[in-house]
Amino acid sequence: MSSQLPKISVIMPVYNGEKYLSEAIESVLNQTYNNFELIILNDKSTDSSKEIIQSYQAKDNRIVFVDKTENVGPATLRSEGFDVAKGEFIALLDADDIAMPSRFEKQIRILNNNENIGVCGSWFTTFGEKMPDKVIQHPENHNQIKVNFLIDCTIGNSTALFRKNVLDGIRYDKDFVPAEDYHLWSRLITKTQFYIIQESLVRYRIHDTNISQTKIDNVKRSTKRVKIGLLKEFGIQEDNTQIESFFNLIEGQKGLTFDAIKSVCECENTLLIQNKKLGNFDAVLLEKMLLKSLRRMVRKPQKQSFELIRYIQKNKPQLYRSIPFFDKLMMYCKAVIG
Repeated sequence: MSSQLPKISVIMPVYNGEKYLSEAIESVLNQTYNNFELIILNDKSTDSSKEIIQSYQAKDNRIVFVDKTENVGPATLRSEGFDVAKGEFIALLDADDIAMPSRFEKQIRILNNNENIGVCGSWFTTFGEKMPDKVIQHPENHNQIKVNFLIDCTIGNSTALFRKNVLDGIRYDKDFVPAEDYHLWSRLITKTQFYIIQESLVRYRIHDTNISQTKIDNVKRSTKRVKIGLLKEFGIQEDNTQIESFFNLIEGQKGLTFDAIKSVCECENTLLIQNKKLGNFDAVLLEKMLLKSLRRMVRKPQKQSFELIRYIQKNKPQLYRSIPFFDKLMMYCKAVIG
């Protein structure tokens, strides 16, 4: 590494990644934009990951090797990478993913030309053995990205390139594993502008492994905690008596009872009123998203009834008008059947 500081610090955590590590490293080293350091943090791997990293480091002085003496997990590793990083910008890439050659060039151009944008991501392509490639598309505009964050994480972690100074002390929190990525970005989305390049610049590898029920439950639990934080943007606190109804609303929960749907409709009114006061979300986009969630909910309740249909007609006329004719017909048919 020359005495000149790198523009980008690329953070790559590794644990037993020997199978795909070389491909990930080379995808960084072969970028068309080359003013970077590649910080590889080895989480006490028991395979040949350490030797692979050292062989690349011997050939390219842009590689910074951090070799952990104990296993700490990817959340802690990435946070440590933030502290080690010397660049003005930070890029993320997992040790089994692949960055397209022009990724950094295109992202740094966006950030250099738009001082208000703090985080730049891109579309990405999922791939793996026994599965076709699939491009995951996220919205381009910050306002839409922020609204979508109420539903799910709207940026691929391995696509992110951002200004180091927007972190302002924010780090990955291992208490939110395995949704620590969603938690990090949900905090930054309230502090800086996001932008998603409408092109796939990363290949995201899907492994052919079973996901345990324990991990699924942990994801749901951590995700719910992230959404509690986002609801605070409306002044809604965790001890709110209708907190479950707020979750049902933003998730478009199906199979709810009539009483549960009425509670959700009240919560929609609350979010729209609170957002009008606080102005933290684009009002039009928020209303459109909530309307879509409600439409999904009333089309597939626990039991369809004329009582529910009349309630929607009277209390949510915009929702009723937005339901396609065929779906309304099905609702009436199911109400008749009971």
